[in-house]
Order: sequence, then structure tokens, then C-alpha cells
Amino acid sequence: MSESELGRKWDRCLADAVVKIGTGFGLGLVFSLTLFKRRTWPLAFGSGMGFGMAYSNCQHDLQAPYLLHGKYVKVCTEVTLLFLPPASSQSSLERR
Repeated sequence: MSESELGRKWDRCLADAVVKIGTGFGLGLVFSLTLFKRRTWPLAFGSGMGFGMAYSNCQHDLQAPYLLHGKYVKVCTEVTLLFLPPASSQSSLERR
């Protein structure tokens, strides 16, 4: 694994962690203010869930070195039919 590829993976992991922890904290804040009488455990629970999901995603991303991500896959625009016989040849049923 090259250094630039490893750097891209770490960047993705950190960005994913910030998003997931922030979302978990935000949901915990909403639930804390609306349902749980301003207690702090929903904040910790939501942030912990976000951190756990981010950690799991990073672990999977770093342990799967040959996984192709969608932005690196070339799209083929040409369709090739390999199983059709050429138009000029006759099939064995037509020769009889």
C-alpha cells in the first residue's frame, strides 16, 4: 500500500469519524432535551455510538487493501457481445 493511498484512507477515516461522532452527539442532544430531562447520558451514548461506528468503518477500510472505491473505477461505455456467433457463419441447424 502506497503512502498516498494510506493518507487517503486516514483522511476518509477522520472525516467519517467527525461526521458520525457529531451526528451521534446531535441526536443525543435532541433526545436529552426532549425526552430525558436534560440528562447527560444520551450525549455520551450518541457520541460513543458514533465513535464505535467510525472505528469499525476505519478498521474495515484499513484491513481491506484491495477494495475498490467508486471514484476509482473506470466505466466502460462500449458493449461487447462475446457469445454471439458472427453474422456471416451459419449455425449447424441451418446447414442441414
